[in-house]
Amino acid sequence: MPLQCGIVGLPNVGKSTLFNALTNAKALAANYPFATKDPNVGIITVPDERLDKLTEIVDPQNTQPTTVEIVDIAGLIKGASQGEGLGNQFLANIREVDAIVHVVRCFDDDNVVHVDGSVDPVRDKEIIDLELGLKDLETLGKRIDKVAKMARMGSKDDVKTLDQLNKVKSHLESGRVARELLADMDADTKELITRDLSLLTAKPVLYVCNVDENAIGTGNAHTENFKKAVSGENAEVIMICAGIEAQIAEMDTKEERLEYLDMMGLTEPGVNKLIRSAYVLLNLITYFTAGVKEVRAWTVRRGAKAPEAAGVIHSDFEKGFIRAEVIKYQDFVTLGSEAKVKEAGKMAVEGKEYVVKDGDIMHFRFNV
Repeated sequence: MPLQCGIVGLPNVGKSTLFNALTNAKALAANYPFATKDPNVGIITVPDERLDKLTEIVDPQNTQPTTVEIVDIAGLIKGASQGEGLGNQFLANIREVDAIVHVVRCFDDDNVVHVDGSVDPVRDKEIIDLELGLKDLETLGKRIDKVAKMARMGSKDDVKTLDQLNKVKSHLESGRVARELLADMDADTKELITRDLSLLTAKPVLYVCNVDENAIGTGNAHTENFKKAVSGENAEVIMICAGIEAQIAEMDTKEERLEYLDMMGLTEPGVNKLIRSAYVLLNLITYFTAGVKEVRAWTVRRGAKAPEAAGVIHSDFEKGFIRAEVIKYQDFVTLGSEAKVKEAGKMAVEGKEYVVKDGDIMHFRFNV
């Protein structure tokens, strides 16, 4: 299953407009709550200049970028944790994604109704955090009851787990989010929180401030207040004008897009930055395969070893893994071909314990 980022936010903050710009899909972007009733799903390519350079050098028959799946999830309102609005559906959809792209409205426009009557991105964020936190507390309560019974029977592991779960519970009750605690948890507890319980507030998050075109380069009072509010979360905050991105997505040619970007004082579409940030958010890296038939980018988690990377191509590659032939991207670009890399002694032969590096160009030997 592709790795997924879910776009969330209150109604009318620009989620669907941004989703359309990301995917060139046509999700309904209307000026009223719940325009998106079912999660729209789009596959987006990850911009990577290295892939373009390899394609230029190799001149393959085909080029295939790596991708991330983006899910546009229905807007959430107060009371979602108790099923208000489309709350139950929202919470079920967000539980399935690997990371959250949280869009907050940071522009003033009397023609676009705000569900709470005024523009306040800090308040909007807190509404969603509260609803996700309440649902997490409900999830935690059920598990704590179960673990407590085991702990009373004298299991040291369960006593430890119970202590950790109660710490998370107290943290949530104070109005904070679970992901702030992950760095101090052992591997087993972290796995319980993020995978087994799948706590909503433990998911990694990227905040997107949707601004008007006048604030895209400098920000505004809304973005400054928001950055201060999330400064303790160790989360990235980026600014995008969804309206600009929507216009760029509608343009037919690269020349038109470049001319428009130049006119707006931008070097690239904001969605490119968002996609790259989301990719990093998921703790992913890219390796490449490069041959005359195809130059391709592959997604693998940071820290993955060579057999796991081989398995991304085909499970047989992982099962029958023998070795990996690895070329560093810069060596390939500098020397100009695989043959010249070999002649220069720059191709490494690596075994099962090799940890894949971002940008590696790999060829796998296997036997099934």
